[in-house]
Amino acid sequence: MAEGLRERKKRQTRQYISDVATGLFVERGFDAVTVAEIAEAADVSVNTVYNYFPAKEDLFFDRSAGMVDRMARWVRGRNKGESAAAAVLRELREEVEAVSPRVGLIPGYAAFMRVIENAPALRSRLWAIGQEVQANLEQALREDTGAADDDPMPHLIAGQLGWVHSCVMGVVGREMVKGRNPGEVSREVLVLLDDIEELLGEKVLNYAVRGTE
Repeated sequence: MAEGLRERKKRQTRQYISDVATGLFVERGFDAVTVAEIAEAADVSVNTVYNYFPAKEDLFFDRSAGMVDRMARWVRGRNKGESAAAAVLRELREEVEAVSPRVGLIPGYAAFMRVIENAPALRSRLWAIGQEVQANLEQALREDTGAADDDPMPHLIAGQLGWVHSCVMGVVGREMVKGRNPGEVSREVLVLLDDIEELLGEKVLNYAVRGTE
């Protein structure tokens, strides 16, 4: 269904407010900027800001909705004969090799990460997002394998794969903050992914292999 005019205007307004807020956060720091200042800079009311973003942290992590179910989507969409771990490793390699902004391989990512490092509220929200990513992945694994509610394996596998994702994102963030070239970081992280795969046990690597029929 095509997007209507009203929906498009709402989406554009939301994006504009978020962009204005992010610019202010990068320039002055998250804690130094108030919602009232964001509203004034975006030429909207404070109530309008809160209508789109219930919390100040939501202005910074405005694209987190697409992140929290990312690994669950990868697992649900894995190929025939492919395990959950293989799907996650493949998707990460593809994004890293493509020097994708989705994994932070973009010049402006350094400024983004510095804002997070200097704001405890953002670090807490980032941790919460990571927990939601892992919970969604566990649910996908549980549904896909038909595991019983008391079966610990989906939780354990989700924890291992969450660690893989966190390692990649952590290294990218650390290296990009140094002002390094995204292409160089990409090549190093591809080697890191090979090392990570070697560290994973056979039970993890062979869990939830999709049938070929």
